[in-house]
Amino acid sequence: MTGKGATSVDGFSAQERAAMKERAAELKAEARRTRNADKAAADEADVLAKIAEMPEEDRALAERVHSIVTTAAPELAPKLYYGQPGYARDGKVLCFFRSGQMDKERYSTFGFSVQAGLDDDSGAWPTSFALLEPTDAALEKLGALVKHAVT
Repeated sequence: MTGKGATSVDGFSAQERAAMKERAAELKAEARRTRNADKAAADEADVLAKIAEMPEEDRALAERVHSIVTTAAPELAPKLYYGQPGYARDGKVLCFFRSGQMDKERYSTFGFSVQAGLDDDSGAWPTSFALLEPTDAALEKLGALVKHAVT
């Protein structure tokens, strides 16, 4: 089968297999890094390099998101997460950016993992947001959510 939703015999699309291979490579690279300061600097350099590789529109958006996250929660450490920018505490990713153009989707995504403290008394809360030319107000909301997620 071919096409956007096509899967192979193992049930994973070519895009999903590529993301898994990237994640495996990320884990190998992490294991090779020994000192914490070296590891943190290398992880951030990896994230910035990945952002620099993005198509222009997503790159600009990813740069804004990176700035928002690192300002709202400086205690989070940038690191690659399935080949895309992620932000972790104690090695566990709390939030992440997915390039829509790199994922061949019509919009980019900013999401939170189960590690994020976004639980709501209502029992329902959003864990990811579509980003398609977000307003300044929308980006400010993401910053507030990041602050909330780390508390």
